[in-house]
Amino acid sequence: MRSVGFAPVVDARTRLLILGSLPGDASLKAAQYYAHPRNAFWPLIGGLLGEDLPALDYDARLARLKARGVGLWDVIASAERSGSLDAAIRSPEAADLLSLVDSLPHLRAVAFNGGLAARLGRRILGGKKKLSLVDLPSSSPAHAISLSAKAQSWAILGDFLPD
Repeated sequence: MRSVGFAPVVDARTRLLILGSLPGDASLKAAQYYAHPRNAFWPLIGGLLGEDLPALDYDARLARLKARGVGLWDVIASAERSGSLDAAIRSPEAADLLSLVDSLPHLRAVAFNGGLAARLGRRILGGKKKLSLVDLPSSSPAHAISLSAKAQSWAILGDFLPD
């Protein structure tokens, strides 16, 4: 079955773009980024922003991200995949990252949420000299390191957030 990702969550204020690989089954069913209850994305980014994002409804979470200069998208627009693991992705179609990046006048950095996102995203965006590219450990529960270890790695994103 072919999985199709979501539209980007960005606006003209976006300074930091966080890219995953492709939404998993729980996210696709909920039509929400990072909907799996054990995915650490919302606690991680909320901790960086000093906001309790998990306590907010989804639309409010997205509004807070955009207000703080953070955007979301994925490096893969669609792919064949059974289940939610990146290792199961087959026949990926790349998202149009170059067009998106070129449309964001204040973008300073792109962070990759996980190894596959980093490998594919760096291949596409590696020539963008003015952007900082940051590899992060995946927020997925399948990436079995502690939340505190993930938070330590994700802390570098604070350098790219507006003051």
